[in-house]
Amino acid sequence: MLAVMALVLSSGLPARAAGSDEAQIRKLYEPWAAAFDAKDTEAIMKFYAPGEALLVFDVIPPLQYVGADAYRKDWRDFFGGYKTVKVEVEQLGVVSDGRLAFTHSIQRVTGTDLHGKPIDVTLRVTDCLKKIKGKWLIVHEHVSAPINLETGKAELALQP
Repeated sequence: MLAVMALVLSSGLPARAAGSDEAQIRKLYEPWAAAFDAKDTEAIMKFYAPGEALLVFDVIPPLQYVGADAYRKDWRDFFGGYKTVKVEVEQLGVVSDGRLAFTHSIQRVTGTDLHGKPIDVTLRVTDCLKKIKGKWLIVHEHVSAPINLETGKAELALQP
């Protein structure tokens, strides 16, 4: 993903999205976050490419999700494990050439699991969006957490 992003940035394309593209893409993350907070799988999937065009590397197993149906199941399973959940999208960066776009953000997820235990996790998210029939849709998503190399464990509580 970093190599693709470097290629886009070094290819002479604008370093930042054109005004309307950037605004459209930034605006997507507000209803996306609202769908997340509502635990609404069908609403959240409207931001992703349909069919087999979607590839996701999530922070939880398996190694990858291929296709919208696989990722829809991941969302259902995730939301099913929590009483409440909320996401904050921070430090959103956008790069676009008008056909493809890349975003990166820090996302903080808070809430309570089914047993009332609080969660507070900070993740890094990179999305690749494609303009399909005039609409920006996520075609690839990569969610990750920094790893402490001394302990081999994820650092889920880091703050930007």
